This record gives sequence, C-alpha cells and structure tokens, in this order.
Amino acid sequence: MATNNQVTVCRLKDLYKNTVVPQLIKEFGYKNVNEVPRLEKIVINSGLGDVKDNSKSFQLAVNELQAIAGQKPLVTNSKLSVANFKVRKGMAVGAKVTLRGERMYSFFDKLVSIALPRVRDFHGVGTNLDGRGNYTLGIREQLIFPEIVYDQVEKTRGFDVTFVTTAKTDAEGKALLKALGMPFRA
Repeated sequence: MATNNQVTVCRLKDLYKNTVVPQLIKEFGYKNVNEVPRLEKIVINSGLGDVKDNSKSFQLAVNELQAIAGQKPLVTNSKLSVANFKVRKGMAVGAKVTLRGERMYSFFDKLVSIALPRVRDFHGVGTNLDGRGNYTLGIREQLIFPEIVYDQVEKTRGFDVTFVTTAKTDAEGKALLKALGMPFRA
C-alpha cells in the first residue's frame, strides 16, 4: 500500500511496534525482541452450506465477505459426500479469507474500533483461547460492518474470525490481543 512513494503505516502496526512490544517485554521478561508474540494472520471463515444449491445467493454471500475483508475469498469445497445434508463431494460449501500484513492490521482495527461497538448489548468478547495463544471470535451477523448495505442483504449470515499469533501460551496471546485493543470481558 504505497502512495506517492510513501509507505502508509497502519495505526495499529505503529501501536504494536512502539507500545505493545515494550509492554510485553516488561510483562513477560523477554530477553529478545523477536521473542515477543505478534499477530501472524487473521482467517475469516464462513460456512455457506444453506445456499449451496442457489448460485446467486452463494455469490452474494461471497461478495459480502469480500467487501468485509477487502480481499477476494477462496471458495471451499466439501471433502466428503453426506447424504443427510444433501452434499456431494466437491460441492462449494463455504468461503474463507486469510489476511496478512497491512490488510490484517487494518481489518483488526476496523473490527475492534467500528464493528464490535455496533453489536447490540455488547459487553466484550469471550476470553477462551485455544491453548496455543490463538483466538477465534464468532460474528453472528455481517451487518455490523460499515461496508454492508442493509437494504442489499438477502440474509443475515455469521462467520468466524481466527486470530493466529506466535504466542506460545494463552496468557501471552491474550496479553497481545488485549494490548492491541481486543475488548475482552472482565
């Protein structure tokens, strides 16, 4: 993301380098700056099995995910045939986006400062990490993002947002995400 030969630095990336790294070094006693956990990638995953037969609705859902992430999603196909769900092997059943670098930081910033405060009766997000310092957040409806126009939404859909960090423990991962601005419940 360069403009007029100047590299634009995301506000959150600057916050990480100047504030979060020294704070985590002080809190956990790291001896090297490279030991400090960092946000590696953000994966946005949406299961679209309910519209697998309707290609227009499927494409609308993929386009909404693209508007939210700012990057074209990868359509995921089923690996198995399941007769009870009327799914055949190779059928499109979902979409996912992996964000890294500047897009990752700008999405995190948009999620924390714009989208989550728009959730009705919001009191913070849960505090359960996966044991390796990674965190998954379930979003119930895509309408909390400013890119989605309410009148053009066919159906409210949810998706999962996974924050993959280089932290070795949940305490380190939680400290990193909290320092970046993730509104955990008290």
